[in-house]
Parts: sequence; C-alpha cells; structure tokens
Amino acid sequence: MAKRARRFWVSGFALIGFGLAVVLLAWLSQPHLPTPALATVTPALTPEPIIPTRTATPAMIPTEPAIPSESPTVDRVSAAETGKGSATSTVYPVVELFDTPSPTPSVIPLGTAGTRVAATRAPTRTPSPVPTKTVPPAVSHIETSWQGRPRWCAAGAFGDLAQFAIAPLRLGWYLNWQAQAEPKGGGDAEYARVVRLRAGEMIPDAPALAVIASAHPGALWLIGNEPDVKWQDNTPPADYARLYHKAYTALKTADPQAQVAIGGVTEPSPLRLRYLDAVLAAYQQQYGGPMPVDVWNVHNFVLREERGSWGVDIPPGIPDDRGVLYEVSDSGNLDAFKQQMVAFRRWMADRGFRNSPLIVSEYGILMPEDFGFTPETVAAFLVGTFDYFLTAADPNLGLPTDGNRLVQRWCWYSLADSAYPTGNLFDPTSGNITALGKTWAAYVQNR
Repeated sequence: MAKRARRFWVSGFALIGFGLAVVLLAWLSQPHLPTPALATVTPALTPEPIIPTRTATPAMIPTEPAIPSESPTVDRVSAAETGKGSATSTVYPVVELFDTPSPTPSVIPLGTAGTRVAATRAPTRTPSPVPTKTVPPAVSHIETSWQGRPRWCAAGAFGDLAQFAIAPLRLGWYLNWQAQAEPKGGGDAEYARVVRLRAGEMIPDAPALAVIASAHPGALWLIGNEPDVKWQDNTPPADYARLYHKAYTALKTADPQAQVAIGGVTEPSPLRLRYLDAVLAAYQQQYGGPMPVDVWNVHNFVLREERGSWGVDIPPGIPDDRGVLYEVSDSGNLDAFKQQMVAFRRWMADRGFRNSPLIVSEYGILMPEDFGFTPETVAAFLVGTFDYFLTAADPNLGLPTDGNRLVQRWCWYSLADSAYPTGNLFDPTSGNITALGKTWAAYVQNR
C-alpha cells in the first residue's frame, strides 16, 4: 500500500515537471521584445520650425544677391494691403518690400576711434543695392548711449547671467524673456522684464506685476514676446489688445513711471504690420481710445512667411497663406535688415508714433553654420548692424529728441542658447566667450 502511494506521488511530480518543461519550452520558442528601458529624451536642436529640416546644400549658401528680386508678375497691392492672399494666390517677395520707396537713412562714417576685430563677409555675398532716395545727414556725431547707458543689449540665458563674464560686452541692458523680481548677474546693465502671454493669460499675473513694478520704479516692461508667432506667445489681435490693457493698467497703477513697450513681432513685414494695425484697431474698439505705448518695440529677423513652412509662419488672425518668401540666405541680408527698419519707422510715423523711442529687442542669425553662415559671416553681420544702428537717422522718420536716429536701443540674440548657437556670445556649456563674443568686446571697447 505504501509502495503504491509512493509510486503515485512520484508519477504526479513527474507529470507536473513534464508540463512545466513543455510550457517553458513553448515560451522560449516565441519571439519576445526586449524589456523596454526608460525613455531618454534628447532635447531637439530646433524646437521651432524656423530652420528648414532639409540638409544644407551648396545651393543654400548665398551666391547671388540676397534681397529677393522681382519674380513672376504679382499684384502687390492685393497681396500686401488687402490681405486676400490664399493658398492659390501668387505672392512673391520683390526688391521693395513696401509700396513706397524706402529712403536710405543718413549714416555718419565711424572714423577710427576704438579697436575692432575686422570680420570678413563671405566672398560670394554681393547683394545689389536697393533703389533708394538719399536724405540729408541728421546726426552730427555718434552717440553710443541712451539715457546714460550703452544702447546695446544681449538676450540672455533663461537663468541668470552670473555664469558668464559679461563685463567686456559693456551691456547697457539685457533680457531673458522673463519678469524676475530680482535677476542676478546683470551687473550695472538694466534688466528689461518680459510679460509672457499664454492661453489668454499673463505671466506674471496682474497682482504679481504690481508688486514687482512698485519695487522697481521706472523699469522697462515688454508685454509679450512675438505674439505673432504660434510657437511663441501666439495671441490674436483682439486678445493681445485686452491683455496689453490689463498689463498696462496694473503696471501704471503700481508705478506711474513704468516704461511699457508693446511686444515685438518677429519682423516688420507688411503682413506683420497688418497684425499690429489689427491690434491698434481692436484696442480702440474695446477701450474707446488709442493704445498707450511708451516704447515701441520690434524684432528684426529676416525669415520666411508661409503657412506650414519653415520660418515664422503666419500671424494669428491673418487669413493669408504667405507673405514675404525670404530664402535661407536672406537671414544675414543686411540690406533687407535695413529696409525693414526704415519701413517700421515709417509705419510708426504714419500712425502718429514718430516721437516715441524704438527698441529692437531681438535680432540675429538663427541659421546654422552648415547653411552658409560661417563665424566670419555672422561676425560681419553683427558689426554691420552695430554700425547701422549707431548711425542711421532720418529727418522725417527718426526720433527728434535723439538726433532723428531710427533706433534708440537694440538687443542681439543671443548671449548663450543651445537651440540656435550660431550667434552665441558665450558657450552655454563651458561659459567661455566665443569668437563672436570677442568681436563684440573689441567693437565696444572704446565706445
């Protein structure tokens, strides 16, 4: 009896073992995916569709005049003024981006004062001169300061500036796209606070703005950053008018001396000037009076305007599918850069804002080096823009209290940014000054 029971248990265990072996063998014979590891997120080098995704080719490197020449015959009035562009309409850039000729602002020779690193332009970049009118000289000397500070600025890192030795840049002001109560690392440079706009709200909100403004009387405030761009503050004109009024009221109530500036659109193209016109009209409609702006502000990039393409797309609230179709090589086109500045000052004068100061709170070259923008090309562009800003004036358009200069202050992009490193003045990883930063330092040394 005991032997029979023992044989029963032995047989049972054998069957169980055989079954487990069959199951294990079947499992091992199936194809299995490896155990998933924790996902590692690599930051994209281009979080915005500003740069074309295609690989740079020799054709993308500028070899011809960079200002767009007149292409197929177009009706510029219907494209630039009536706003009826569509996916099927033919709208191409032309030599003159605006309907009236842009006068060339008078420029005073810089002379020999100071030492400057001579940056050579790319030898193949030979833009044709833009047809313009000459205006009488309006500046009697080069004035490098505005309200007691150097006119130039660098758009800084999102944190503080303490990690960078910025003293050689002699910054008059700086910004970091935030509105910090107590920023660090800026030294004696003025900090321009930027109120961001998100989903119909302000960051910081009105109560927080009041607290900061009351602690920093007379500070400069920029309401929004590129509200015309959908991956930046992306604010339709009516919403922008409402938020601007809310911010302006909070700031002026807390600090009547606050200097409030409109948010800079990416470039003063006809399409984006229409966006600003819509903002002014919306403000008038909502509040029954003109929009109060202490300081006018614009960015001056040279980027493509085409829905769904690279560049800066189309402003919210604008029905067109394309505006100025700049090419990659135009990003460093100094002639187009100057033409846009004159056009914006004319727009200001035509709307009664000639007596307001104008700042350019962001500009530079975003395209990478392998798209044709070598360090020498970028350095030449930086020096060219500084020469222009310091000397460009117009007796009919410029600010009368500043020798009729077109621009009072300007801000290079960027101090240090890993997303668009072409124009970095400092390496964002090591903190060391770049060759471009040394060019800047040499330029401003004795100015």
